[in-house]
Amino acid sequence: MLIARSSLEAHLYMDLHPCECGVADFARQHSLQQQDGAMVSVYEGVCAGCGRQRRFVFKMADELPPPPPAFGGPEPSRIIDPGEFMDVANGIATRVGPLLLATPEEDRRKHRPAVVYSLAAMEEVLKFFPVGQDRIPADVFTSERGRALYDREPGKFSRDLIESNIARKRRMVAGIDRVSPPQP
Repeated sequence: MLIARSSLEAHLYMDLHPCECGVADFARQHSLQQQDGAMVSVYEGVCAGCGRQRRFVFKMADELPPPPPAFGGPEPSRIIDPGEFMDVANGIATRVGPLLLATPEEDRRKHRPAVVYSLAAMEEVLKFFPVGQDRIPADVFTSERGRALYDREPGKFSRDLIESNIARKRRMVAGIDRVSPPQP
């Protein structure tokens, strides 16, 4: 059974696992159910692309979930690998970076949620490093997407690069907060 550390992690997992038709979007109806003596989160709905019924069942991790935008506590995900988290973080950065540059400073706050989500995804990558190691072991990449990214660019998964990427994203958030503070 899939074990999610938070509902945010469960939703990302569903986004990363599209229907057979290739569409990930579906109108998710959520329910809590008892299954094998455990409370599980069930997400069901109809695929927006082909109309197939989709269903995901997650046992929620025992620890209290952290507040969003965090995907989980200090332990790494058991359902999303570091390559998938990096791919999500980089995809958002690629999409939002040019938008930030083209947006007047006072309006940049509207892009803050995407930057914060990208930061949270990159922070998840850091959790996969074994203590005292500067590289994530290849066997930790369990998804097709994650393995492909690792195989293409294993150097991207060095501790120094990940920490540098996180620091840059934190500076971006701080910059947004400085030039486009929240409205009272």
